Amino acid sequence: MPKLSKYTVAGVAGALLLTGASVLVLSFPAHSVSAESGNGSIARGGGTTIIQGGTGSPSFVPVLTTLAFHAEKSGGAVTGDFECLARAPAGAGPLSAQFTANAMYVTGAVTGAVSNGDTATLTGTANITGLGAGSGVPFELVAHKGGPGSTVVLTTNGLVFHEILLEGSIEVFSGDN
Repeated sequence: MPKLSKYTVAGVAGALLLTGASVLVLSFPAHSVSAESGNGSIARGGGTTIIQGGTGSPSFVPVLTTLAFHAEKSGGAVTGDFECLARAPAGAGPLSAQFTANAMYVTGAVTGAVSNGDTATLTGTANITGLGAGSGVPFELVAHKGGPGSTVVLTTNGLVFHEILLEGSIEVFSGDN
């Protein structure tokens, strides 16, 4: 039997140790903090969306939004924030691709949240300028996990906005919170 060098023995021992450690780590299932302890992230996301159908009939002016949100649970309470800025074109013709007109701004506190599979429903109250303007206005945001193509539905002050994510991502963590 040929004699093995000390480097070969050390290399084989290291590979076996690494393989054993990998098997040990992978044998424990991953769990979200929120699902196990009732604390942690429920949902978060941000990006650019387009509102399906824009302003609606008869003109169908496109509307882009920038949105960001997060919701966490700690000590039995849900906290978080929601921001959404809706922009419409500055005008017709050559200005129709310049989304600089502020159509609506929503800034609010998330006070309730439930995740179910790949969907999170966040609720709270917001201050709104533009469409649906008001203070302390209730809102509901239903967000679907994913990247571009994922959907978000914002309902507030009698208005419903169906949005499609163009850029960004939405994360939803498992477990009802």
